[in-house]
Amino acid sequence: MKAIVYTKYGPPEVLELNDLEKPTPKDNEVLIRVYATTVTAADGMMRRSDTFMSRIILGLRKPRNKYRILGLELSGEIESIGKNVKRFREGDQVYGFTGFRPGAYAEYKCMPEKGSLVIKPVNMTYEEAAAVIDGASTALFFLRDKAHIQSGQKVLIIGASGSIGTFALQLARYFGTEVTGVCSTANVELVRSLGADKVIDYTKEDFTDNGEDYDIIFDTVGKSSFTSCKGSLKKNGVYLVTTGAMLTNYFLTLWTSLVSRKKFIYAMSVEKTEALIFLKELVEAGKVKPIIDRSYSLEQIVEAHEYVDKGHKKGNVVVRI
Repeated sequence: MKAIVYTKYGPPEVLELNDLEKPTPKDNEVLIRVYATTVTAADGMMRRSDTFMSRIILGLRKPRNKYRILGLELSGEIESIGKNVKRFREGDQVYGFTGFRPGAYAEYKCMPEKGSLVIKPVNMTYEEAAAVIDGASTALFFLRDKAHIQSGQKVLIIGASGSIGTFALQLARYFGTEVTGVCSTANVELVRSLGADKVIDYTKEDFTDNGEDYDIIFDTVGKSSFTSCKGSLKKNGVYLVTTGAMLTNYFLTLWTSLVSRKKFIYAMSVEKTEALIFLKELVEAGKVKPIIDRSYSLEQIVEAHEYVDKGHKKGNVVVRI
């Protein structure tokens, strides 16, 4: 099978197209013919492995074997199943998250039956389905499961034009809140079209100076700090962040839970099955849709990574397998 591999850390050019042996599913696994995947910021961070903590996980000097094929999101068709598999059948159209065992940059991928894998929305193409998975499930995890979002609240989303941000905005609207999106000038109309009640162009206005306060501030891109945003939170407000220094973020999450009514929350969502089922229902009901900025072929993976590394993508970048 064709697959993109990397044997050393570095720029997009370390990614190479190779021919590898087609995998065989174990008794509790399914073999997926992958039709689409994505390039996320996480893929770029894994490729670079530019922090000590990431090297502890991925491999100190070079990526360990199980990380040598990137790709966290996939959609495709189940080609074969292990003898103990009950949830799926051959021919099922699925979408899912590979988690700590990436590998979607390939024509085939084995996943456990009990992994983050479900039947894809019937009204979406494979490319659209791949673009929903991590961004939407992460937004749902933080807003619903961590911030306990409620109808009538005021929510501010930083990075509202990115993958997590575009879904966070739509989900906040679905949950009945008043939503303010923060983005650059080029993305104001996109954010407004997704249902934002207010849009703040950060090149022209600093939301921390406008006198507004919010029940939830969700920084999806790591461009703010709890210190700078604390004054814009309501008395029992919650500040959510998806990126940054892991140990520092966990410490702040614990510390504010003990000493402050205003909470800093950082967490990781790995098991996504329930979220993907919930999102499937929303997508099929027309409540949530993905934004696809660009689409590339597998052979264009270096170009796709170069574009995502610039940090200006709108929504998602998809790779066709």
